[in-house]
Parts: sequence; structure tokens; C-alpha cells
Amino acid sequence: MTDRAPAPRLSEAALVQNEALAAYAIWRFGLGFQERDGQAAPLPLAFLLLPLVLHAPTLATVLSTQKASGLYLFAGKLGEHREDLLAVHGRALALRQLTLESLIVAEQSRLVRIEPSTATIRAFSPHNELVAPTLPERIRRISPASEKIGYWFSGLSDQQVAHTLKIGF
Repeated sequence: MTDRAPAPRLSEAALVQNEALAAYAIWRFGLGFQERDGQAAPLPLAFLLLPLVLHAPTLATVLSTQKASGLYLFAGKLGEHREDLLAVHGRALALRQLTLESLIVAEQSRLVRIEPSTATIRAFSPHNELVAPTLPERIRRISPASEKIGYWFSGLSDQQVAHTLKIGF
């Protein structure tokens, strides 16, 4: 028998805001981005993903917006409460370190390739032997939302995305 104290319970934020889950989301974002024309995603756009999918109300808005509707309709829904749209920028700043660490994990895990010369990320296509992990219900919705955001971003320039989401790079 040991005198070790029980391990502390992880908070909901710690369960969701971790490098492995975020690396998975970035991979799915890259796949969604490449779906339109096969182009690699500009690296700065990856820093906008986590503020959108790790915030429950924003995630719900992403999921309730049809893929074909695009980023403009999503931003319009989010902008119905202007403070919600403006909060994306603050969350992007707050999640910079997590995004950076998650990009490193995603590349080390061979989910994505970061191309320094073009400042892009390319998601590797899933192979038959690569099985997506079974995620708990509370975070399962991040995958389709990440792909949808990648698809939306791929149809616009970086500047259009930044302007639409009221983000400064």
C-alpha cells in the first residue's frame, strides 16, 4: 500500500485544450483545406482553427452552418452578437502557444508536413492502416468542424479570412 495522493482530476479545459487533440484538429483542418483544390493551407490560418473549435458556442455555430454556406454566412451568424465575433481575435492570441505546440505534435506524428519555405502545412491523407481514434462525445464534433473550417478557408485569401473574422495577423 502506498501513501501517494490520488492524481488530480483534469479540468474540462485541460481535457479539451491539449496538444494531441489540437494536432488531430489541425490535421482534419488541413484535409478540409486540401479538399477543394489540393493546395496546402497557409500556416497563419492554422492559428485561427483552435479559437473556433475549442469554444463551445462557436463550435456549435460552425456545426449549425452548412458546408456549402461558407465562411461569410458563419461569420454573419457569429456576428449577430458582435462581441462573439470580436472575441475570436482574443482567443487566437490566447491559444497561440497551444497552436504552435500542436503543429509540432502534428508534424512529429506525421499527420502534417510544415513547409518552411512556403509557410504552408500539408495534411497527409489517411491510410487504411491509420484508424481515427474514438473520441468522447463531448469532443467528437471537433473533427467535422475542423474539416469544414478548412474547406471554408480554402476558398478565400488569407486577407479575406482575416477581414471576415475581424482578425489581425
